Amino acid sequence: MSDKLTLPKPQGPVDGARETLLSVEGLTKHFPIYGGFPIKRKVGAVQAVDGVDLSVGVGESVGLVGESGCGKSTTGRLITRLLEPTAGKITYAGQDITHASRRQLAPVRSEIQMIFQDPYSSLNPRQTVGTIIKSPMEVNGIKPAGGVEKRVRELLELVGLNPEHYNRFPHEFSGGQRQRIGVARALALNPKLIVADEPVSALDVSIQAQVVNLLQKVQEEMGIAFLFIAHDLAIVRHFSQRLAVMYLGKVVEVGDRDSIYNRPRHPYTHALLSAVPEVALDDATEDRERIRLSGDVPSPIHPPSGCRFRTRCWKAQDKCATEEPPLVQLSGNPAGHLTACHFPEEPTTEARAEDVVMDPALKALEDAPTMSPAKD
Repeated sequence: MSDKLTLPKPQGPVDGARETLLSVEGLTKHFPIYGGFPIKRKVGAVQAVDGVDLSVGVGESVGLVGESGCGKSTTGRLITRLLEPTAGKITYAGQDITHASRRQLAPVRSEIQMIFQDPYSSLNPRQTVGTIIKSPMEVNGIKPAGGVEKRVRELLELVGLNPEHYNRFPHEFSGGQRQRIGVARALALNPKLIVADEPVSALDVSIQAQVVNLLQKVQEEMGIAFLFIAHDLAIVRHFSQRLAVMYLGKVVEVGDRDSIYNRPRHPYTHALLSAVPEVALDDATEDRERIRLSGDVPSPIHPPSGCRFRTRCWKAQDKCATEEPPLVQLSGNPAGHLTACHFPEEPTTEARAEDVVMDPALKALEDAPTMSPAKD
């Protein structure tokens, strides 16, 4: 890609953008690998997150999408400081919390909450629902008007549960109801930012819609910002105003919802969108491009050099192996739509003259002549 096709990365907020609540720059998390006997030593590292740049505005919902194993959940846990970053910078409300101590984080803990992926293991089976939801308030010394129990019952009603469920245990609820309890616990401290780590992936489709609609209602009524982590692009499109696409520990494309879904530029984003199933009663699906990648995401222990997607990309060239593409605004993209690719795709999702099939075996199978059924 020539320099003429690239605009400089925008500095500061884009016109009309929200005030920044959370800013992440170069966020990195490497998990060390130890080996050897009898003395263990570090022999490598799992590069789970490697140089992520991300921002969330006040009251904004940002979706973080990608294949399983790309580092989405680790990024969420780093932002909530459940994990200690290896490098990079996390700024919340203008305050650097990257390596803040436990005492320094105390005032921030109540403002950044998390909804965990598994509604079964994230709730203590030995505690009642009332105890689970009121514990954050007791730990932070919050005494709401009317008492803690009244506030807990109000939260249960807010998330669509019966206030009489206060004294019940988690095993008495379904998966969707347990996730609602997790949402109520996250709301107990009136947070400004919620990191939702695939909050609906373990639920039935009908229950998924209920939980997502609940989160939207909460966001509208309370003005809470969300970092919505998921791999279901349809749900992310419904919930988030802006998206970041992640691959093997890096953000490869970020932009508003319309730009990412209708005018993607990174080949990986094209592949993700082409894999989204759609149900149509006519031939509308024939107008969509079809891209089928081969293999799984490479190992984060030894990621590919240069562009990490090049081993599965149909546009990869020698430059992709030697130079890592920067996350920049390409010519023709709206402000805030950034892409990390040397040879970006055209901004369209319409059907191609020929489908992209990266798996040689699958290609050979599709090109093989069909055999007519044998006749008696």
